[in-house]
Amino acid sequence: MLWLALGPFHAMENQVLVIRIKIPNSGAVDWTVHSGPQLLFRDVLDVIGQVLPEATTTAFEYEDEDGDRITVRSDEEMKAMLSYYYSTVMEQQVNGQLIEPLQIFPRACKPPGERNIHGLKVNTRAGPSQHGSPAVSDSLPSNSLKKSSAELKKILANGQMNEQDIRYRDTLGHGNGGTVYKAYHVPSGKILAVKVILLDITLELQKQIMSELEILYKCDSSYIIGFYGAFFVENRISICTEFMDGGSLDVYRKIPEHVLGRIAIAVVKGLTYLWSLKILHRDVKPSNMLVNTRGQVKLCDFGVSTQLVNSIAKTYVGTNAYMAPERISGEQYGIHSDVWSLGISFMELALGRFPYPQIQHGCWKERSTGEAPASLFLWPSACPILWEGQSSHQRTEMIIPGVPGCCSQISDRLLVLAQIQKNQGSLMPLQLLQCIVDEDSPVLPVGEFSEPFVHFITQCMRKQPKERPAPEDLMGHPFIMQFNDGNATVVSMWVCRALEERRSQQGPP
Repeated sequence: MLWLALGPFHAMENQVLVIRIKIPNSGAVDWTVHSGPQLLFRDVLDVIGQVLPEATTTAFEYEDEDGDRITVRSDEEMKAMLSYYYSTVMEQQVNGQLIEPLQIFPRACKPPGERNIHGLKVNTRAGPSQHGSPAVSDSLPSNSLKKSSAELKKILANGQMNEQDIRYRDTLGHGNGGTVYKAYHVPSGKILAVKVILLDITLELQKQIMSELEILYKCDSSYIIGFYGAFFVENRISICTEFMDGGSLDVYRKIPEHVLGRIAIAVVKGLTYLWSLKILHRDVKPSNMLVNTRGQVKLCDFGVSTQLVNSIAKTYVGTNAYMAPERISGEQYGIHSDVWSLGISFMELALGRFPYPQIQHGCWKERSTGEAPASLFLWPSACPILWEGQSSHQRTEMIIPGVPGCCSQISDRLLVLAQIQKNQGSLMPLQLLQCIVDEDSPVLPVGEFSEPFVHFITQCMRKQPKERPAPEDLMGHPFIMQFNDGNATVVSMWVCRALEERRSQQGPP
């Protein structure tokens, strides 16, 4: 075990760390560091390696205030650990308490001769330019979901990609069981996006990961994210892909139609390419549409298929909110289900908000004290008993000036606020899914968008799957044809301007 203890806490630059590396069953070794705030993840691993030369250590853990183990694998996670520790030290000093050390547990693997690697096996290839697809088998024993670090050391490696050559920088996002990082690949000098997924979750998720890998190897399209390789380390897989400096579309505000049209071209072409390979995306949504400052638009994170019963706990703006009604109902789904998700995604991007009813997040507490606005949207099937004694009210909206989509006032404000407090600011996921299945599809406001765009969204969001456009009909739709001019400059300028506005709002670092 490894202990970090801080000496007198005067200023960050004067902080001292006493690093105590406790060797299992054989005492401990202390190491004093005079530049604690500048300490790097690799520095700690190097010292652990000197103390435990017979083991291979790729990560370590520390305990938070609840006693839960937190794993550190990068400089960013190292900074988070030190920040947490220094905050606890400050509290201890203010209270006149003895400064307690921060306990860290090295995650060391056994020497090569002692390892017993078994279970998941993947025979990978160099990349999409090679013919054929990787041979994949997922013959995991039923008790393998909680493997030790020795059992899951490194059983997948592709090309030049490995943990030692990657330097993690920023966190780009979370979702589908993993975290996406911006990273630097030392040998090639490439900036990557690395999706890291822990494997000690479910066997189903492991199969989804393998499915995603297989699809990435097959794909060779300028509208699909580039794949560089993948590897396993301990109990997690890292999937290395092309980095898109504009990020995903879910972080942008309302997108102008002339820009959205060019984005739609790329997304439709990307989906059409996948469908031509008999591949369903299964997770079409704004966060899986990436852009860069060159004006390119690419799809990512396909091949993911989660069961509805395992996803109810997710927030209603998560994956399920973009599912087609037939998929929510557990019926058979196919290409037309992806088309629905395409339609609702672009409706959201056009409006700048999710098109189905919702109570605005983060507003209910302030609204209950009269300090900030909130809006409430209700459907009979979702909230049949909002007011006690009433079960047949029609769609009701509370309007606050400046909040899009509102059209009428509710007189009994206090009763509404009480319900907002009771719901803690959101419709339950199951209620929203019931809206998607039972209610009419939302429509774009009349007069705000062109007729071809309104028609395109309306057709994509037909409740009956067979009434939605087929792939060839999507490409031939007037809205798509109108913007199919190869003009990437429009998207590029919009992305660059949006990023600059975001930086100016954030201020200097």
